[in-house]
Amino acid sequence: MYSIKKTERVYEPISSFYNLVEHFAGFGDRIAYRYFVDGGKNLAEMTYGEFAAMVRDEAAGLSALGLAGRRVAVIGETSPEWVATFLAIVTSGGIAVPMDKELAIPEIEGLLASAEIEGIVYSPTFAHKFDGAVASHPSLKYFVPMKPADDELIDEKVIPLAKILEAGKANTGYTPAPPTDLNRLTVMLFTSGTTGTSKCVMLSEKNMVTAINGGCATVNFCRDDTVVSVLPIHHTYELSHGMFSAMNYGLVICINDSLKHVLKNFKLFRPTGLVLVPLFVNTMYQRIMKEAEKTGKKRKLRVGMKISRFLRHLKIDVRKKLFRDVQEAFGGRLVKIICGGAPLNPKMCDEFFEFGIQISEGYGITECSPLVSVNRPGKIKFKTIGQSVPGCEVRIAPMADSENGEGEILVRGANVMKGYYENEEATRAAFTDDGWFRTGDIGKMDKKGYITITGRLKNVIIASNGKNVFPEELEERLNRLTTVRECVVIGRDGENGETVITAIIVPDYDVLGEGTSDT
Repeated sequence: MYSIKKTERVYEPISSFYNLVEHFAGFGDRIAYRYFVDGGKNLAEMTYGEFAAMVRDEAAGLSALGLAGRRVAVIGETSPEWVATFLAIVTSGGIAVPMDKELAIPEIEGLLASAEIEGIVYSPTFAHKFDGAVASHPSLKYFVPMKPADDELIDEKVIPLAKILEAGKANTGYTPAPPTDLNRLTVMLFTSGTTGTSKCVMLSEKNMVTAINGGCATVNFCRDDTVVSVLPIHHTYELSHGMFSAMNYGLVICINDSLKHVLKNFKLFRPTGLVLVPLFVNTMYQRIMKEAEKTGKKRKLRVGMKISRFLRHLKIDVRKKLFRDVQEAFGGRLVKIICGGAPLNPKMCDEFFEFGIQISEGYGITECSPLVSVNRPGKIKFKTIGQSVPGCEVRIAPMADSENGEGEILVRGANVMKGYYENEEATRAAFTDDGWFRTGDIGKMDKKGYITITGRLKNVIIASNGKNVFPEELEERLNRLTTVRECVVIGRDGENGETVITAIIVPDYDVLGEGTSDT
């Protein structure tokens, strides 16, 4: 366990999304967003005061249109308009339905019909894609392009967002008010991209507010931080913590315009903190190592890490000087990363820490809004997903044949969903008899409450001797080898009917070609 210097946190726990908007409106001329416009050619900025006004005008405009209190979907790339639409929907008493922009149009239309969604707000990349639905969709009544194409049909059903905002400004009779029922259905999220297998998670305002407050209470961000939004905005992880927790702090939020430009945009925006998944951390690490290899400094980098580790034991921290080149690759100011969504190689946490960049690994699931646990600053324990956050309890339901206390991770708290939409059977199956949510993940917890995930319940392989084998554990070990690019561990039937644990490996031929191997 490493101790990391804490950063002063100044934030106010929010009671509702209405309260969040009122809170960040008070930041006035402070920059809320920096983002690309004109097809990525130019940068624009929006203050917190301007953003709050956009939210309020859109909420009033939705009310004038008759969509206050209704179910409204939003889809597209991350933008101030996307986030403002979400907040406008929920603060006007409606139900927000974030949609995955990667789904095929027929799938999107099918999911919206199944949940009886009445309106959809969409980004310019969806221009004309809903033309067929305008005439025939069974539930959608209004289509709201954020920025309509020049040749896009505009009529009584297709109303540009600019018109909604104008109507909101003119709707002087609309008075926003704090919610009277925090347990009402507020957000609907589809868990998969197929209409046949997807479940629709129902979250209340209390669910999401609890998770947002839990995130603010357990990470060391502060008012002076700058972040870059790179994850899909329809995911609760990015929405709750990449956006709303950041807004509660008053951070500057920079919006990445393309996955191809992530590293370039890190240098442009110079973030001090990031909210990421392991894929991005791995990409950053590979960038560091390839650059060190290319410049002939790989051995020097390794020696520097050993020197740094030794000096820190003597309470001498020279990481900023030793690894200036590493930090400059990400803008020169990056000191902290929150990482979740998938297992992270512990080596990454250790080596990034030596570079002067703290990685706090956490864990969440959509049904828990999504935050469940995270490693707190000053109390980071590598190879774990930290301790449960405020407002949330975790316990382990031991497995009968477990040798080290492993079992299913169960969660209870104000962050746990209301249930699955119109699926009582799935909702019942998701909870224990005494009300704990079944995550489906296998893990263990030490005496101090640190949780370690060891596998996924559905992925457990039962060996011929009856032992439970978690493929994720073996995959994590194999992926540490530099000669392994990707791998998957499965159970195959042997010649005598026994289960054979088998690893399917894609080698890293670049490394093998250099004659490098691990032992």
